[in-house]
Amino acid sequence: MGTASSLVSPGEVIEDGYGGEGGEACEIPVEVKPKARLLRSSFRRGPRVIGASFKSTGSVDLEYAAEYERLRKEYEIFRVSKNNEISSMQKKESKLDEENKRLRAELQALQKTYQKILREKESALEAKYQAMERAATFEHDRDKVKRQFKIFRETKEKEIQDLLRAKRDLEAKLQQLQAQGIQVYDLNDSDSDDNQTTVTAAGTQCEYWSGGVLGSEPSMGSMMQLQQTFRGPEFAHSLIDVEGPFANVSRDDWDAAVASLLQVSPHVPQALWSNTVRCYLIFTQETKAELDVFIKKHSPVLRRMCEGLGHFYLNVCFPEENAASYAVERKQEIERSSVSVVEDCEEAFVKNPDGHPLVLYLRTEEDHNLTGPTRQLLERVNAADKAAKVKVVDHSGSAEEGAELIYSQLEKVIKQELLAFEGADVDSKDSGIEEGREEDSGDVLWDLHDEQEQIESYQQARSSTTSQLGFQKYIDRLNDMIAAPPPTPPLLVSGGPGSGKSLLLSKWIEQLQKQSPNTLFLYHFVGRPLSTSSEPVLIIKRLTVKLLQHFWSISGLSMEPSKILEEFPRWLERLSARHQGNIIIIIDSIDQIQQAERHMKWLIDPLPVNVRVVVSVNVETCPQAWRLWPTLHLDPLSPREVRSVVNAECQSMDLKLTKDQEKKLERHCRSASTCNALYVTLLARMMIRLATSLEQCLQCQDTMSLYRLALKMTLNSLNTDREQHIMREILCLVCASHNGVSESEVLDLFPELELPVLSSLLYHLNRLCIVTLRCGLIRFQHLQAWEAVRLEFLGGGSSSASYREKLIQYFSQQLSQDRVTWRVADELPWLLQQQEDRTKLQLSLLNLFVSQNLYKRGHFSELLAYWQYVGKDKSSMATEYFDSLKHYEKSCESEDTMTKLANLYETLGRFLKDLGLPSQAVAPLQRSLEIRETALDPDHPSVARSLHQLAGVYVQWKKYGNAEQLYKQALEISENAYGAEHASVARELESLAMLYQKQNKYEQAEKLRKRSVKIRQKTARQKGHMYGFTLLRRRALQLEELTLGKDSADSAKTLNELGVLYYLQNNLDAAKMFLTRSLEMRQRVLGPDHPDCAQSLNNLAALHTERREYETSEDMYERALDIRKRALSPDHPSLAYTLKHLAMLYKRRGKLEKAVPLYELSLEIREKSFGPKHPSVATALVNLAVIYCQLKKHSEALPLYERALKVYEDSLGRSHPRVGETLKNLAVLSYEEGDFEKAAELYKRAMEIKEAEPSLVCGNAPSRHSSSGDTFSLRGPAPLPHASSM
Repeated sequence: MGTASSLVSPGEVIEDGYGGEGGEACEIPVEVKPKARLLRSSFRRGPRVIGASFKSTGSVDLEYAAEYERLRKEYEIFRVSKNNEISSMQKKESKLDEENKRLRAELQALQKTYQKILREKESALEAKYQAMERAATFEHDRDKVKRQFKIFRETKEKEIQDLLRAKRDLEAKLQQLQAQGIQVYDLNDSDSDDNQTTVTAAGTQCEYWSGGVLGSEPSMGSMMQLQQTFRGPEFAHSLIDVEGPFANVSRDDWDAAVASLLQVSPHVPQALWSNTVRCYLIFTQETKAELDVFIKKHSPVLRRMCEGLGHFYLNVCFPEENAASYAVERKQEIERSSVSVVEDCEEAFVKNPDGHPLVLYLRTEEDHNLTGPTRQLLERVNAADKAAKVKVVDHSGSAEEGAELIYSQLEKVIKQELLAFEGADVDSKDSGIEEGREEDSGDVLWDLHDEQEQIESYQQARSSTTSQLGFQKYIDRLNDMIAAPPPTPPLLVSGGPGSGKSLLLSKWIEQLQKQSPNTLFLYHFVGRPLSTSSEPVLIIKRLTVKLLQHFWSISGLSMEPSKILEEFPRWLERLSARHQGNIIIIIDSIDQIQQAERHMKWLIDPLPVNVRVVVSVNVETCPQAWRLWPTLHLDPLSPREVRSVVNAECQSMDLKLTKDQEKKLERHCRSASTCNALYVTLLARMMIRLATSLEQCLQCQDTMSLYRLALKMTLNSLNTDREQHIMREILCLVCASHNGVSESEVLDLFPELELPVLSSLLYHLNRLCIVTLRCGLIRFQHLQAWEAVRLEFLGGGSSSASYREKLIQYFSQQLSQDRVTWRVADELPWLLQQQEDRTKLQLSLLNLFVSQNLYKRGHFSELLAYWQYVGKDKSSMATEYFDSLKHYEKSCESEDTMTKLANLYETLGRFLKDLGLPSQAVAPLQRSLEIRETALDPDHPSVARSLHQLAGVYVQWKKYGNAEQLYKQALEISENAYGAEHASVARELESLAMLYQKQNKYEQAEKLRKRSVKIRQKTARQKGHMYGFTLLRRRALQLEELTLGKDSADSAKTLNELGVLYYLQNNLDAAKMFLTRSLEMRQRVLGPDHPDCAQSLNNLAALHTERREYETSEDMYERALDIRKRALSPDHPSLAYTLKHLAMLYKRRGKLEKAVPLYELSLEIREKSFGPKHPSVATALVNLAVIYCQLKKHSEALPLYERALKVYEDSLGRSHPRVGETLKNLAVLSYEEGDFEKAAELYKRAMEIKEAEPSLVCGNAPSRHSSSGDTFSLRGPAPLPHASSM
């Protein structure tokens, strides 16, 4: 054994063999005895020591032996214990191995179970999706079958009605023959079959088209109302009586009023419907200083104001030194001008035949005395200005003060007379204008520019040529095709490019509007590809909104693009069933719509029975699936029609072709490409206006080559290289733009360009069918003109990028100046997308005002498409907007900027809500609410808007309690801010009604809905719908000019029309004045007993009824009835008109005994006109029965009700609302007779019909032909209806 120090060296680490932690060895001083061996060796080596003993050596050995034995035993004990520990550890290890194996087996089993469950989940999801697809397919098939069955049922019902009508006609003819003494054999009395005559009634196909299903939707009410109320549907909705295109136009239907206005005025001056405020300036040398100050200082302010309101502003001025060289252009500008500022003007403007507003600025002497010429000028103005259109400003101070006076007066004229704002204190920066326009349409966002573009497209297509192209045969065929019995697929009008499809459709619309005033026309003219007018979602949305406008509620329309396309057929079916009349949808150039077949799938489904769709296509690009539809193909022009077109163009310039030229032209125009209307028109104008030789034109074998020749010849006709360059640049910019460029934008892009030169250039290009002005923008007249410019000047489109860059720089500069107009929002993102510059496109979209402009004008799908092109999904797009808004919020300090910030937050919230992201929409809407409550006032109207939008999010989450509370708060704020009869109040009431309807609270919803509809009707009468009010006001000014001559029947008719227009504008005082003048003039010219005098009396009676002057109204109705009884046949419609309204007046004044014979006579007239089983007869029966009930003649009322119920059930079906209304009246009658069980049974059936009736938008809003406004109470006379018709 060695020493302890020999086992471990200092500094070494001792490792624990049993798993303990190691430690560092250290020296420990130990005393060790020497071994015996060592002692013995020491004895041998050294000398023996005397006296030493061996005994001490043995004792040492024994001690070591004992120590050894003790250590051995300890070692043995230690070894045994460690062996025991090792065996126990091995046992534990084996147990752990077994546990590990068991756990591994369980884990594998769990993994197998998980994989099995995962596979089952995937199969379940797949089965779910398949089931959803099958359900969607089934629902689509079910809806399709329902529509087909409905069409089939209505078709058969119509056939039965036609047969019954034919039978009645034959019976009437038989009675006439018998009355004339002609012997007619009775088939039943005849013994011989040879004497029988088989009469086959072909019926009148147009009878179906001219008739309409009754669309009244009366309220069922509660049992308490049942005890108190009888209801009668009345005959019609109108009070004003006007023959012609204004017939059946309601004061509440502004679209129909505007359509009728355009019918009466086929040549409405462009100034009335142009989007550009054109200020024509005339000056002299004495007033040139004022003009310079005005143009430099005040004109930009007017331009910003107009652009902020969505219009263009343009100063038109022809300097005196070159005015003579622009005579034609100057005349055109005078006709197109919206307002004129004349300074010491000339006599042409004093007459002012077109009714333009005119500001006359006169410089006076310092003593305010007028010079002789100025005094004569004022005398001529006073003599000519009977309509008070001239505003005279006289001034003797400085030029700056004079310019300021001109500006203030001109601002009032633009706001009040041109843009139709009620007050002159409208601030263009006030967002209330935009908000007010938005509120008129509820939550649906509407773009007035798109609507105005369509009206101008229709106007220009209708007046595109003065020659007759033989279209009457096509119009007759169109009438026959739409009169065919249903179901009918869409009608296809096909032809080559420039064959006149748009012209034909516009002429056809014009004729049908005059012949069928009850027909609703929805048209859309598609422009060139990639333009806004060819966007399918915007097209379908516009048509849907136009449909919904007739029912006073459009808040149920979705903003999501896919849903808009999907829901249009359902809206069409619902609304067509409620429209008394027929609906014709016309889409011109439908093949130019982007992916037309995919987006227009609804055309393939069966159409409702009273709906017709007419579409025009290019014969070369028509989809194959559409070629199976009934087609009207436009043939090439005949030689006679070619000569007619050429001669009409020549006569306009006092020219005439030689015989040789006529023969050459006739020989040339024989192929399809040279015999279309556009080619011939363009060829004739080139020969006349460009002095192009006929031989040069005849070398062009198609319209495209002729257009390219016209472009070359126009360039050569210009005087200077600069003018040629400008013309080429303008056309290229128009070609490269999204929707065109405006005149003011052209003048900005070319500062050296003068307006007379631009006006002359545009005039000549317009006469050559190349460009036109539409919605204030320079656009190409035809798609072929656009293609010709692209080939001639842009190398087939390869040079378009450079021109797009110019436009990008121009609009980006406006963006950097914080001038975000609708033009910037329309053009800049689209141009960047075409340039494939995703970075700049994203930056432009993150300009919050650009996105806000697009969204608020309803271009939701366009904005979404831009973000998709950038590569952002909905969530990342929302994040980008949030970050941009937070960055913008840091710079907002003033109240104005905080208001803009709140509007931006609200727009973002609405946008996200429409995207289907309500959880992300809450934050910006709440932030908008916080800002408005802090920066403005908790009771400010804009706070109500935030509450309204937040409530909409809660409705999506189905948290109806929270939504109801927010809606009620918004309603209270709106009522306190605007009063109880404002459009904002109507919107909140409508939203609450929808909420209650979702909760099955139908009675509460019905009450709120009725109140909302009344408010919307009243506000529409007060300020008009869209811009129809402005058109009516301008038309009234025009008509006023026509009545200043001497007395005549035409002047009296014009006065009557003018009175009706003022009545439509709710200007009852002016209406009374003109209607009275019309009556007096007719009495002088035609005599007091002429039927026209009865018309004027009827209209005056309606006006006095509106003013609650019932005695005067009753006297005039009686006079009109007396005249018409003597002058007209007993069943004349005009007689029934007056008869109806006099009976209504008697009834409402409580003169029931006097009303009974009138209702009885009305019943007789209807039975003679329509037969005893027509719904109109049932309507008359119900009205007479109601009168008897009010007189307590229940026994006489009962058979009338029962007969009316039978007629309604047979003609309209057992589940029609009219059946329910009649059942309710029968229940009232049974209740008052004491038969409570029968009353309960009838009322239960009536409620079942009510509940089964599908809701429309937010409920059953009455149509413009609904008669629910003519209901009255049994307890006393009800108020007279306010809705009137011309």
